[in-house]
Amino acid sequence: MIHPLMAEICRYAGEAATNKGKGSRVARRRRMRSLLHLALVPHNHNKRQLDGLSLTSGLGHSTCPRYGMMSICGRRREMEDAVSIHPCFAGAPSQHHHFFAVCDGHGCSHVAELCKKRMHQIVAAELNQRLKRDTYTQVDKTWWREAMEKCFVQMDNEAVASGSNTKTMPLPFLPSCSCELRLPRSDHVGSTAVVAILGPRHLVVANCGDSRAVLCRNGSAVPLSSDHKPDRPDELQRIQAAGGRVIYWDGARVFGVLAMSRAIGDSYLKPFVISEPEVMVTETTEQDECLILATDGLWDVVSNEVACQLVSRCLRAAGPITTSSSSNTEEEEDSHIENGSGNGEATAAGFDKACADAAMLLTELALARHTTDNVSVVVINLKRH
Repeated sequence: MIHPLMAEICRYAGEAATNKGKGSRVARRRRMRSLLHLALVPHNHNKRQLDGLSLTSGLGHSTCPRYGMMSICGRRREMEDAVSIHPCFAGAPSQHHHFFAVCDGHGCSHVAELCKKRMHQIVAAELNQRLKRDTYTQVDKTWWREAMEKCFVQMDNEAVASGSNTKTMPLPFLPSCSCELRLPRSDHVGSTAVVAILGPRHLVVANCGDSRAVLCRNGSAVPLSSDHKPDRPDELQRIQAAGGRVIYWDGARVFGVLAMSRAIGDSYLKPFVISEPEVMVTETTEQDECLILATDGLWDVVSNEVACQLVSRCLRAAGPITTSSSSNTEEEEDSHIENGSGNGEATAAGFDKACADAAMLLTELALARHTTDNVSVVVINLKRH
């Protein structure tokens, strides 16, 4: 029997296929077969062989978490989302940390792209410095909060500087985008950023804006971030205390302009719109199933619970992960590229087709529910075996 969510997605995919040209029919038929397979496959599906790199350590745990992602323009004219994935980006080999981030730009894509290029480098430098100085027993919630707040301040400073005076910025940090950094470029461009750091004992989420992180734990959806909306009571009080106003113009907006109360960039709205992240530190447990990071193009139309339900079903259907020394199949590699995981910001190590399928299904569900925004989704499998 087809699950109602799967039926909704398949119905949308079928309608979309009839409205497109003949040139894409083969690809769309292939996608429909994949969707139907995921809808019908039983939960006790045989073990799936994942090929390529050997990812097991001497302790028997995967040194790199399995992940997949999907990023689509949707019904927007331009793509302003950015995704950054860097496994094993910081820490000693016995204390590897893994970086995942989703950014949703507004005004243009170049602040989101700058975050994609620089955020992991900034965080890696800060973590490596702190881990050399401190013992791992000193790594607690306060330690993480101070580290991530410092990183977001630096990222925001670079974003503001990149727009206000391009001559003072090193050329490698200047992203190319459709606006070509035109005047008045800087003041009206910004981005959300939700960053997840997966370490040996902790899952750390730092959020600035209305992108979101949701943990699936023991069958339940656990939000690890809270959307920064101007009408959130504490955010409204902070904005008003700083002398700002929240005006309802197609929803609550800071001075009737920006629909979020925190963001990187947007220097024209400071100090009312700030870049300080809210940081949540969670100890990992055996009950953790997966982590979902996504832009509001998903969360505007799909609830936390529905997203976790869909992803959990995909991962259960795929079965336990095993490693193999043989090479990837052509179909897996094609899926890897189509789902955006091979864009240079997401390395092949740790890529998982089941996670990519789950991310793809979430974007399809968002489109089926008529989201009007770009949609970017990252799914991380937190099961260690």
